[in-house]
Amino acid sequence: MKGLVTDWSADRRVFDVPWGKAMMWIFILSDVFIFACFLVGYMVLRMSTVEPWPDASEVFALTVGGQSIPLLLIAIMTFILISSSGTMALAVKYGYEKDRRKTAVLLLLTALLGATFVGMQAFEWTVLIGEGVRPWGNPWGAAQFGAVFFLITGFHGTHVTFGVIFLIIMTAKVLRGSLDDQRPGFLTGRKGRYEMVETLGLYWHFVDLVWVFIFAFFYLW
Repeated sequence: MKGLVTDWSADRRVFDVPWGKAMMWIFILSDVFIFACFLVGYMVLRMSTVEPWPDASEVFALTVGGQSIPLLLIAIMTFILISSSGTMALAVKYGYEKDRRKTAVLLLLTALLGATFVGMQAFEWTVLIGEGVRPWGNPWGAAQFGAVFFLITGFHGTHVTFGVIFLIIMTAKVLRGSLDDQRPGFLTGRKGRYEMVETLGLYWHFVDLVWVFIFAFFYLW
């Protein structure tokens, strides 16, 4: 036990992988199981219910110019979130090049895209609640639809919200030079390094990837 504590406090690496990145991979793996349970449970519930399941193309249609366009809002949300993965990847690239300005700008842009996604999701919730969707019922069919919708999208939206908060904090740290000076602090541990941008990027890419599965199984099925 004493040796374990000594190794941990010395910030040593296992297989040349920083502790922060290793812990993020473990967290992502645990979260994969949770999201998988939610999606599998949703599929089992949908296939076993005796009531007709609401048609997603009608429920999530957006009216523009008097015309109802199926899944328009969801498509825009998906495009925004996938685009944020691109800006995050560029932030990691410029982070390792120690280009403070470009890294900070791209991190902030990623946060803005994530915040836009959350705002659009809040709009989606507001519209559906106004139309009578509740965790125990809805106007279009199977009562379980509301519970599954709020659970899955709410859990994912919470992940995106926390990611936006962490991105803003990391942006501030990059701008003030905490990673260049290897200053200790929140999200950077005992020594601030630009590899922390990559670790945060792993979380963000995971959140984006999960949304692709939610989009495919919940909105398109």
